[in-house]
Amino acid sequence: MRIDVLTLFPQMFEVPFSFGIFKRAIDHKLVSTNLHNIRDYTRDKHHTVDGYPYGGGSGMVHKPEPIFEAVEAIKSDICAKEKTSALPIILLTPQGRPFSQPIAQELSRYSHLILICGHSEGVDERVREHLVTDEISIGDYVLTGGELPTMVVIDAIIRLLPGVLGSEESPLNESHANGLLEYPQYTRPAVFRGWSVPEVLLSGNHAQIAKWRREQIIRRTLERRPELLDKTDLCLEEKQLVERLTSSPKESRPSFDKESRE
Repeated sequence: MRIDVLTLFPQMFEVPFSFGIFKRAIDHKLVSTNLHNIRDYTRDKHHTVDGYPYGGGSGMVHKPEPIFEAVEAIKSDICAKEKTSALPIILLTPQGRPFSQPIAQELSRYSHLILICGHSEGVDERVREHLVTDEISIGDYVLTGGELPTMVVIDAIIRLLPGVLGSEESPLNESHANGLLEYPQYTRPAVFRGWSVPEVLLSGNHAQIAKWRREQIIRRTLERRPELLDKTDLCLEEKQLVERLTSSPKESRPSFDKESRE
């Protein structure tokens, strides 16, 4: 996969791309990352990338010219090297569709991606209307720029590429991979400060372990993100478990509000 990033601060990506999953994917040539400084595509001596908004208002707005020229240069380079079909051009913005695991899986199937990091008050609307193919938000909050959201999106995507993680099954069992939260995980020692690992995990009975894990997935999702269960196709046994957990006053479920953490 080739990923091109348009940013005013390419140096922000140098450290993250030098460690962990990023570095492994790059070193094994499973992904190539290309950083493009938007200022390099300006035509005035001051390398102006933004301007005051028409109609007044606070802040500055990204000019369309350097963004269009950067994307067009990238597309020309890609087409010169190989034929490519759909090329997602993604703007990271608080106004975009909420990022999720299914979106990460969707984007991981492409061979090329272009990600645009916005800044200030945003970008000229003509970039949205006539250039980008998708807009993505990583949450209902505002950051100073699109660099951190871009790193989040890239991390979520490349770890899904075959060969990036140590085990091909790893991304299949994680939270949100199948719409629900992951089951609890334990490792050695079997007893730590008097807290024991559940006996079923020490039994060697793989069928019972699989059943326990599925039940824990349902329990944890019900406790923390119950709305996810409404979007999941549960079997009859799992539906009965949800009904039992929901109706039984004996089942204690932890609260995750501020008061419970204090």
